[in-house]
Amino acid sequence: VVGATGSLKPLPHPLSLWSPLAQSFSLKAQVKEMCTACQKTVYPMERLVADKFVFHNACFCCKHCHTKLSLGSYAALHGEFYCKPHFQQLFKSKGNYDEGFGRKQHKELWVHKEVESGTKSA
Repeated sequence: VVGATGSLKPLPHPLSLWSPLAQSFSLKAQVKEMCTACQKTVYPMERLVADKFVFHNACFCCKHCHTKLSLGSYAALHGEFYCKPHFQQLFKSKGNYDEGFGRKQHKELWVHKEVESGTKSA
């Protein structure tokens, strides 16, 4: 930039022209997100979110067969992720979600609570 006296002046720093903009940029450290599967830091370019869980793209895999999943090809139950074929297979193997996925049947939990409290009806 040429000044009124004909001498050259350095250009001001771009952000100094926009002081409100400069003030809006914070130098605070961002909160590091951890991958649900491997517990390592997830950076924005490799970040994938499924059912509010954060993963690396490479870590988003079926619990049963470890096939890489995509947002359109998974099913989730109790925070565990499966490919659609294994989700269906595990459901069909026992006929309910709990037993098929290695958990106690939900109805058994109620029976145990009734027995413990002594309120089981005939």
